[in-house]
Formats: sequence, C-alpha cells, structure tokens
Amino acid sequence: MSRIFSGIQSTGNLHLGNYLGAVRNWVQLQHDYECLFCVVDMHAITVWQDPAALKASTREVAAAMIASGVDAKKHIIFNQSQVPAHAELAWIFNCVARLGWLNRMTQFKDKAGKNSENASVGLYAYPNLMAADILLYKATHVPVGEDQKQHLELARDIAAKFNHDYGVEDFFPLPEPMIFGAATRVMSLKDGAKKMSKSDPSELSRIAMTDDADTIAKKIRKAKTDPEPLPEDSKGLEGRPEAANLLGIYAALSDTTQDEAIAKFAGEGFGTFKQHLADLAVAKLDPIQGEMRRLMDDIGHVDAVLKDGAQRARAIAEPIITEIKETVGFLNV
Repeated sequence: MSRIFSGIQSTGNLHLGNYLGAVRNWVQLQHDYECLFCVVDMHAITVWQDPAALKASTREVAAAMIASGVDAKKHIIFNQSQVPAHAELAWIFNCVARLGWLNRMTQFKDKAGKNSENASVGLYAYPNLMAADILLYKATHVPVGEDQKQHLELARDIAAKFNHDYGVEDFFPLPEPMIFGAATRVMSLKDGAKKMSKSDPSELSRIAMTDDADTIAKKIRKAKTDPEPLPEDSKGLEGRPEAANLLGIYAALSDTTQDEAIAKFAGEGFGTFKQHLADLAVAKLDPIQGEMRRLMDDIGHVDAVLKDGAQRARAIAEPIITEIKETVGFLNV
C-alpha cells in the first residue's frame, strides 16, 4: 500500500482553511493509504512561540484530527519533536540541498518580507526539514495545498540528488503531490486575495474550529463581498475574489463543485447566500467542535494518542535513518 505523510503546524487555533484544505482530506484518504499525520511542532518554532501555548496548541491540533474522524488506531498521529530522526535527517538534507534551490522558495520571501536579515535560519531551511519529514518514512504521496507544492518539488529534488550522490538508486521514492478540488486554498473572509491565516490580526478574517454557532454566523455575515449579485457561471467570478472564496467554501462544505454552487445560487444577493453558508458551516462543524471540546477536557487521552503515535512512527523511522547514516558513511561503533 502507498504511504502518505502530511503535517500541520501547531500554532494558534485551527481554522476552517486548515480543516477544508487538510484535515478533512486526510479523513477521506485514510481508507486507501497507510497514513502518518504529524503535528509539526518543530516547524512551528521557526518563528518564536510561547512554550506553554505551543504545548496547548499541539494537543488542540491532535484533538481536531481525532474529532474530524482520523482513526488513530489504524493510522499514526504524532508530534514531530518526539521523533529525533526528523532533525537528524534534516541536517543531512541541509548538506544535500543547494543554496540556489532555497533561494528560489517563494514562501520564505513572503513570510520574511523586508526583514529577511532578521528571519531565523530555521525559517529559511524549513523546506529541508519538510523534505526530511516526508522522506524519513519513504512516503509516496503527500497531500499539499498549492502554496506547498514548491516545497514538495524541492523534496523530490533532494531525494533524487541523495540517490544519485550516494549511488543508491530508488532509495528514496520521489513523492507525488495530491492536490484536491474545492477550497484547497481557503482565503481570508476580509480579503479574498489573502490566504486564511492564524496570524491575521483580525479575528473576522477566519472561522476558528473553536468558534460557536453565533460567532460563525456573525463572521460570515461580515465577510467582505461586492455589490453585484452572485454570478450565473464561473466566468462571472473573474475579478471577484471574495465571491469566489465564499462559493468555494460552500462547495467544499456541501461536497459539491463550485460550478454546482454557482448554479444553485445564481443571481441571488449575498445576504441570502450568506445565511445558507452560515447554516451549512454550523451544521458541518458543530459535531466536530463538540468532540474537540470533549477531547480537550480529557488531555490524558490526547497525550496517550500522541505517545502511541510517536512510538509507532519511531518504529518506522529508526531502521530508515540507520540505513541513511550507513549510506552517508557515519561511523557507528
């Protein structure tokens, strides 16, 4: 069976974009693949994190996975820092990857902005750690959003160069991206040109997975739109990023296509559409939120899932990292 590795950062509250773009897809994929789902707390500290908040958010993300339907008995849920081989392989890949490759990574430029001289080395080398996350388990497939596709291409380049440099053809597979349909990239409710993000200073820009029904409805009512009614077809979305975003969210939550959502609401005003979207969002998220609250009241259970997952992840990773060290020429006496 093919193997999937996918990760999500443990920073701040999970939001609708995380759920639609990642976690919900994991639930569907787990029926056909062997899966490792990782809370990437090592990636999180590429920018400073409050230690207590990092621990709490790591548990919250794990709880969200479980509440959404990821089967922690059949598959592996763990946090990255509990498997030391991630860091070991990342260093080896720091010595395989080329500076020119990293210099082309657009996400670093976006995140560092004009203050790139003050950015952490970890933020710059983030893609090498991501490659290590994937290749440590010889994953064959990786669900990614469009914004992470470049990083996965780098992981493939690193795998190919390692295989070539050390004369171990096909030691690392070249992992294939898995990019899904509607709402793979959920945008801000306040600006349809920006990705929905935990770091946005406005709470109204995102729907948190911990928001109650009234808050969800309020945020959708206040979501930015334009004065025109909803379009008759997809061509009518050109130059209307907020309309495209809300219709994409509706399509994803209703398990339909954006074209089907457009056909359903063609010509309607945003007031009516937003009420339908709010009702749908509440109906879909409420059971998950209830289970998340139950799990966060039972931290011992969440910790037990992460501990078990880490043990199982280490059982896969340790023989592979041992073989990698032997291949590189590290002496083990």
